[in-house]
Amino acid sequence: VQLQASGGGLVQTGGSLRLSCAAAGRTFARYAMGWFRQTPGKEREFVAASRKSGGSTHYADFVKGRFTISRDNAKGTAYLQMNSLEPEDTAVYYCASGSPILSQINNWLMWDYWGQGTLVTVSS
Repeated sequence: VQLQASGGGLVQTGGSLRLSCAAAGRTFARYAMGWFRQTPGKEREFVAASRKSGGSTHYADFVKGRFTISRDNAKGTAYLQMNSLEPEDTAVYYCASGSPILSQINNWLMWDYWGQGTLVTVSS
C-alpha cells in the first residue's frame, strides 16, 4: 500500500490550502482515511478522519469547522481542505489508511499505512 501526500506549502494567516492523499495498492473505498499532524518534539496529533465509503467524518476539536475531509473513491484520493489557517496549524501533515474502531480513530497507533508527510507553514 502506498500513500502519497501533497499540497503543503507556505500560506499567510487566514489563508487556505488543500492537501491531497493518493492511495494505491488496496481497495480505497473499504478503508478509513485520516489526517494527522506533527511538530518537532510532539506526538502525532489527530486532525480528521473519514470512515470507509459512506461512513462518518470526525474532527479534532481544534479544527472548529475550519477543515473539511473528503474522499473521491473513483480516484482513490482523500483531501483535507483547510481554511482560516493559523500559525498554530504549522506542522507536517500525514495521511493514513486503516480500519480503526471508532473509539480509537484519533489514535495514530491504530492506523496501518502512512504517507510521507507534507509541510504546512502558516506565517503570521
